[in-house]
Amino acid sequence: MLFAMVVLPGIDVIAKFMGQQGMPVMQIVWARLGLGAVLTLPFAAREVGLAGLIPERPAVLTLRASFLIAATFFFFSALKFLPIADALAIFFVQPLVVTALSPLILGEKVGPRRWAAVVVGFIGTLIIIRPGLIAINPGSLLALAAGTSLALYLLLTRRIAGRAKAIVTTFQTNAIGGLIASVLVAAVWKSPTAVEWLQFLALAAIANIGHYAIVRAYDHAEASLLAPLAYTEMVTSTTMGLIFFKDFPDQWTFAGVAILIASAIYISMRERAMARQLPPVPPQA
Repeated sequence: MLFAMVVLPGIDVIAKFMGQQGMPVMQIVWARLGLGAVLTLPFAAREVGLAGLIPERPAVLTLRASFLIAATFFFFSALKFLPIADALAIFFVQPLVVTALSPLILGEKVGPRRWAAVVVGFIGTLIIIRPGLIAINPGSLLALAAGTSLALYLLLTRRIAGRAKAIVTTFQTNAIGGLIASVLVAAVWKSPTAVEWLQFLALAAIANIGHYAIVRAYDHAEASLLAPLAYTEMVTSTTMGLIFFKDFPDQWTFAGVAILIASAIYISMRERAMARQLPPVPPQA
Protein backbone atom coordinates (compact mmCIF):
# COMPACT_ATOMS: atom_id res chain seq x y z
CA MET A 1 0.00 0.00 0.00
CA LEU A 2 2.83 2.40 0.83
CA PHE A 3 4.49 1.60 -2.51
CA ALA A 4 1.20 2.41 -4.29
CA MET A 5 0.91 5.72 -2.46
CA VAL A 6 4.45 6.60 -3.59
CA VAL A 7 3.89 5.89 -7.30
CA LEU A 8 0.25 6.95 -7.86
CA PRO A 9 0.84 10.72 -7.55
CA GLY A 10 2.95 10.33 -10.68
CA ILE A 11 -0.38 10.16 -12.54
CA ASP A 12 -1.30 13.59 -11.23
CA VAL A 13 2.08 15.07 -12.18
CA ILE A 14 1.79 13.82 -15.78
CA ALA A 15 -1.88 14.86 -16.07
CA LYS A 16 -1.22 18.34 -14.66
CA PHE A 17 1.81 18.85 -16.92
CA MET A 18 -0.05 17.69 -20.04
CA GLY A 19 -3.07 19.82 -19.16
CA GLN A 20 -0.85 22.87 -18.82
CA GLN A 21 0.62 22.08 -22.25
CA GLY A 22 -2.85 22.22 -23.82
CA MET A 23 -3.75 18.52 -24.01
CA PRO A 24 -7.57 18.12 -23.68
CA VAL A 25 -8.50 16.63 -20.32
CA MET A 26 -10.80 14.04 -21.89
CA GLN A 27 -7.91 12.81 -24.03
CA ILE A 28 -5.81 12.30 -20.89
CA VAL A 29 -8.73 10.38 -19.37
CA TRP A 30 -8.96 8.29 -22.56
CA ALA A 31 -5.27 7.43 -22.30
CA ARG A 32 -5.62 6.50 -18.62
CA LEU A 33 -8.44 4.03 -19.33
CA GLY A 34 -7.96 2.94 -22.95
CA LEU A 35 -4.23 2.28 -22.72
CA GLY A 36 -4.81 0.87 -19.24
CA ALA A 37 -7.08 -1.76 -20.82
CA VAL A 38 -4.38 -2.64 -23.34
CA LEU A 39 -1.78 -3.04 -20.61
CA THR A 40 -4.00 -5.20 -18.37
CA LEU A 41 -5.41 -7.38 -21.19
CA PRO A 42 -2.64 -10.04 -21.22
CA PHE A 43 -2.72 -10.43 -17.43
CA ALA A 44 -6.52 -10.72 -17.29
CA ALA A 45 -6.60 -13.14 -20.25
CA ARG A 46 -3.98 -15.32 -18.56
CA GLU A 47 -6.27 -15.64 -15.53
CA VAL A 48 -9.57 -16.54 -17.22
CA GLY A 49 -8.95 -16.75 -20.97
CA LEU A 50 -10.38 -14.37 -23.56
CA ALA A 51 -13.92 -15.76 -23.21
CA GLY A 52 -13.86 -15.07 -19.47
CA LEU A 53 -13.29 -11.36 -20.08
CA ILE A 54 -16.86 -10.82 -21.25
CA PRO A 55 -18.65 -9.19 -18.28
CA GLU A 56 -21.62 -10.97 -16.73
CA ARG A 57 -23.22 -7.69 -15.61
CA PRO A 58 -22.37 -5.18 -18.34
CA ALA A 59 -24.90 -2.58 -17.14
CA VAL A 60 -23.36 -2.35 -13.66
CA LEU A 61 -19.83 -2.28 -15.05
CA THR A 62 -20.80 0.42 -17.55
CA LEU A 63 -22.27 2.58 -14.78
CA ARG A 64 -19.18 1.92 -12.64
CA ALA A 65 -16.87 2.87 -15.52
CA SER A 66 -18.90 6.04 -16.10
CA PHE A 67 -18.34 7.13 -12.50
CA LEU A 68 -14.62 6.39 -12.88
CA ILE A 69 -14.51 8.52 -16.05
CA ALA A 70 -16.29 11.34 -14.21
CA ALA A 71 -13.96 11.12 -11.21
CA THR A 72 -10.86 11.10 -13.41
CA PHE A 73 -12.12 13.93 -15.64
CA PHE A 74 -13.10 16.15 -12.70
CA PHE A 75 -9.83 15.52 -10.86
CA PHE A 76 -7.60 16.12 -13.89
CA SER A 77 -9.61 19.29 -14.57
CA ALA A 78 -9.12 20.41 -10.96
CA LEU A 79 -5.35 20.12 -11.44
CA LYS A 80 -5.56 23.01 -13.92
CA PHE A 81 -6.63 25.31 -11.08
CA LEU A 82 -5.13 23.81 -7.91
CA PRO A 83 -1.82 22.42 -6.68
CA ILE A 84 -1.80 18.63 -6.62
CA ALA A 85 -1.86 18.41 -2.82
CA ASP A 86 -4.79 20.85 -2.52
CA ALA A 87 -6.84 18.97 -5.11
CA LEU A 88 -6.06 15.66 -3.41
CA ALA A 89 -6.97 17.09 -0.02
CA ILE A 90 -10.50 17.95 -1.20
CA PHE A 91 -10.68 14.69 -3.16
CA PHE A 92 -10.24 12.83 0.14
CA VAL A 93 -13.88 13.63 0.90
CA GLN A 94 -14.77 10.36 -0.85
CA PRO A 95 -14.57 8.05 2.26
CA LEU A 96 -17.06 10.35 3.96
CA VAL A 97 -19.41 10.27 0.95
CA VAL A 98 -19.14 6.46 0.86
CA THR A 99 -20.18 6.30 4.52
CA ALA A 100 -23.00 8.81 4.04
CA LEU A 101 -24.46 7.04 0.98
CA SER A 102 -23.91 3.41 2.02
CA PRO A 103 -27.29 3.18 3.85
CA LEU A 104 -29.09 4.36 0.71
CA ILE A 105 -27.17 2.35 -1.90
CA LEU A 106 -25.97 -0.71 0.04
CA GLY A 107 -28.52 -0.85 2.85
CA GLU A 108 -25.74 -0.69 5.43
CA LYS A 109 -26.40 0.66 8.92
CA VAL A 110 -24.41 3.74 9.93
CA GLY A 111 -24.49 4.57 13.64
CA PRO A 112 -24.46 8.02 15.26
CA ARG A 113 -20.70 7.94 15.88
CA ARG A 114 -19.90 7.44 12.22
CA TRP A 115 -22.46 10.08 11.22
CA ALA A 116 -20.70 12.47 13.63
CA ALA A 117 -17.36 11.61 12.01
CA VAL A 118 -18.86 12.36 8.57
CA VAL A 119 -20.05 15.77 9.75
CA VAL A 120 -16.65 16.57 11.27
CA GLY A 121 -14.95 15.43 8.06
CA PHE A 122 -17.09 17.73 5.95
CA ILE A 123 -16.15 20.59 8.29
CA GLY A 124 -12.54 19.76 7.43
CA THR A 125 -13.42 20.02 3.74
CA LEU A 126 -15.04 23.43 4.32
CA ILE A 127 -11.87 24.61 6.07
CA ILE A 128 -9.88 23.71 2.95
CA ILE A 129 -12.34 25.36 0.55
CA ARG A 130 -13.29 28.27 2.89
CA PRO A 131 -16.48 29.33 1.07
CA GLY A 132 -17.41 32.93 1.83
CA LEU A 133 -13.95 33.75 3.21
CA ILE A 134 -12.08 33.56 -0.07
CA ALA A 135 -13.22 33.41 -3.68
CA ILE A 136 -14.13 29.80 -4.41
CA ASN A 137 -11.61 28.30 -6.77
CA PRO A 138 -13.38 26.32 -9.54
CA GLY A 139 -10.76 23.65 -8.93
CA SER A 140 -12.17 23.12 -5.43
CA LEU A 141 -15.62 22.35 -6.84
CA LEU A 142 -14.10 20.06 -9.48
CA ALA A 143 -12.09 18.17 -6.84
CA LEU A 144 -15.22 17.84 -4.71
CA ALA A 145 -17.12 16.46 -7.73
CA ALA A 146 -14.24 14.05 -8.35
CA GLY A 147 -14.35 12.75 -4.77
CA THR A 148 -18.12 12.29 -4.94
CA SER A 149 -17.89 10.46 -8.28
CA LEU A 150 -15.20 8.14 -6.94
CA ALA A 151 -17.34 7.44 -3.87
CA LEU A 152 -20.16 6.26 -6.14
CA TYR A 153 -17.63 4.17 -8.08
CA LEU A 154 -16.46 2.55 -4.82
CA LEU A 155 -20.01 1.86 -3.69
CA LEU A 156 -20.70 -0.01 -6.93
CA THR A 157 -17.37 -1.81 -6.46
CA ARG A 158 -18.59 -3.07 -3.10
CA ARG A 159 -21.76 -4.40 -4.74
CA ILE A 160 -19.82 -6.56 -7.21
CA ALA A 161 -16.90 -7.44 -4.92
CA GLY A 162 -15.85 -11.09 -5.03
CA ARG A 163 -17.70 -11.94 -8.25
CA ALA A 164 -14.59 -11.85 -10.44
CA LYS A 165 -10.83 -11.70 -10.06
CA ALA A 166 -9.55 -8.22 -9.35
CA ILE A 167 -7.39 -8.06 -12.48
CA VAL A 168 -10.37 -9.12 -14.62
CA THR A 169 -12.63 -6.47 -13.11
CA THR A 170 -9.86 -3.90 -13.59
CA PHE A 171 -9.54 -4.83 -17.27
CA GLN A 172 -13.30 -4.78 -17.82
CA THR A 173 -13.65 -1.37 -16.16
CA ASN A 174 -10.74 0.05 -18.17
CA ALA A 175 -12.07 -1.46 -21.41
CA ILE A 176 -15.63 -0.17 -20.98
CA GLY A 177 -14.37 3.18 -19.74
CA GLY A 178 -11.96 3.37 -22.67
CA LEU A 179 -14.79 2.73 -25.14
CA ILE A 180 -16.97 5.43 -23.58
CA ALA A 181 -14.04 7.86 -23.48
CA SER A 182 -13.25 7.07 -27.14
CA VAL A 183 -16.68 8.40 -28.11
CA LEU A 184 -16.39 11.48 -25.89
CA VAL A 185 -12.83 12.34 -26.95
CA ALA A 186 -13.61 12.44 -30.69
CA ALA A 187 -14.81 16.06 -30.51
CA VAL A 188 -11.64 17.34 -28.82
CA TRP A 189 -8.98 14.94 -30.16
CA LYS A 190 -5.53 16.44 -30.59
CA SER A 191 -2.90 14.43 -32.50
CA PRO A 192 -0.27 13.50 -29.88
CA THR A 193 3.44 13.85 -30.54
CA ALA A 194 5.81 10.94 -29.93
CA VAL A 195 6.69 12.42 -26.52
CA GLU A 196 3.00 12.76 -25.60
CA TRP A 197 2.36 9.13 -26.54
CA LEU A 198 5.16 8.16 -24.15
CA GLN A 199 3.55 10.31 -21.48
CA PHE A 200 0.20 8.61 -22.10
CA LEU A 201 1.82 5.18 -21.75
CA ALA A 202 3.64 6.22 -18.59
CA LEU A 203 0.39 7.51 -17.09
CA ALA A 204 -1.47 4.26 -17.86
CA ALA A 205 1.44 2.12 -16.62
CA ILE A 206 1.72 4.02 -13.32
CA ALA A 207 -2.04 3.75 -12.79
CA ASN A 208 -2.06 -0.01 -13.35
CA ILE A 209 1.06 -0.67 -11.26
CA GLY A 210 -0.30 1.41 -8.41
CA HIS A 211 -3.76 -0.13 -8.43
CA TYR A 212 -2.33 -3.65 -8.76
CA ALA A 213 -0.21 -2.95 -5.67
CA ILE A 214 -3.36 -1.90 -3.82
CA VAL A 215 -5.12 -5.13 -4.83
CA ARG A 216 -2.12 -7.16 -3.62
CA ALA A 217 -2.15 -5.20 -0.35
CA TYR A 218 -5.77 -6.20 0.23
CA ASP A 219 -4.77 -9.82 -0.34
CA HIS A 220 -2.61 -9.64 2.77
CA ALA A 221 -4.32 -7.23 5.18
CA GLU A 222 -7.72 -5.97 6.30
CA ALA A 223 -9.24 -2.93 4.65
CA SER A 224 -9.51 -1.14 8.00
CA LEU A 225 -5.77 -1.53 8.50
CA LEU A 226 -4.85 -0.36 5.01
CA ALA A 227 -7.28 2.54 4.65
CA PRO A 228 -5.34 4.98 6.88
CA LEU A 229 -2.15 4.24 4.94
CA ALA A 230 -3.80 5.68 1.83
CA TYR A 231 -3.43 9.12 3.36
CA THR A 232 0.34 8.89 3.09
CA GLU A 233 -0.34 9.85 -0.53
CA MET A 234 -0.66 13.44 0.76
CA VAL A 235 3.04 13.37 1.67
CA THR A 236 4.07 12.15 -1.78
CA SER A 237 1.71 14.52 -3.58
CA THR A 238 2.95 17.51 -1.59
CA THR A 239 6.55 16.54 -2.31
CA MET A 240 5.94 16.05 -6.04
CA GLY A 241 3.97 19.29 -6.29
CA LEU A 242 6.85 21.14 -4.67
CA ILE A 243 9.49 19.50 -6.89
CA PHE A 244 7.72 19.77 -10.24
CA PHE A 245 5.46 22.82 -9.85
CA LYS A 246 6.82 24.75 -6.83
CA ASP A 247 3.41 24.37 -5.14
CA PHE A 248 2.92 24.04 -1.39
CA PRO A 249 -0.38 24.00 0.57
CA ASP A 250 -1.14 26.73 3.11
CA GLN A 251 -1.74 26.15 6.82
CA TRP A 252 -5.53 26.05 6.41
CA THR A 253 -5.25 23.21 3.89
CA PHE A 254 -3.07 21.24 6.32
CA ALA A 255 -5.58 21.86 9.12
CA GLY A 256 -8.50 20.70 6.98
CA VAL A 257 -6.57 17.64 5.82
CA ALA A 258 -5.78 16.71 9.43
CA ILE A 259 -9.50 16.83 10.31
CA LEU A 260 -10.45 14.86 7.19
CA ILE A 261 -7.86 12.15 7.86
CA ALA A 262 -8.82 11.88 11.54
CA SER A 263 -12.50 11.48 10.58
CA ALA A 264 -11.75 8.86 7.94
CA ILE A 265 -9.50 6.87 10.28
CA TYR A 266 -12.19 6.95 12.97
CA ILE A 267 -14.78 5.69 10.47
CA SER A 268 -12.39 2.91 9.45
CA MET A 269 -11.84 1.92 13.10
CA ARG A 270 -15.59 1.87 13.76
CA GLU A 271 -16.20 -0.30 10.70
CA ARG A 272 -13.53 -2.70 11.92
CA ALA A 273 -15.09 -2.83 15.39
CA MET A 274 -18.56 -3.39 13.96
CA ALA A 275 -17.29 -6.18 11.70
CA ARG A 276 -15.84 -8.00 14.73
CA GLN A 277 -19.21 -7.85 16.47
CA LEU A 278 -21.00 -9.60 13.59
CA PRO A 279 -21.75 -13.32 14.19
CA PRO A 280 -19.54 -15.69 12.21
CA VAL A 281 -20.97 -17.10 9.00
CA PRO A 282 -21.80 -20.83 9.50
CA PRO A 283 -19.94 -23.18 7.14
CA GLN A 284 -21.78 -24.41 4.06
CA ALA A 285 -22.92 -28.03 4.18
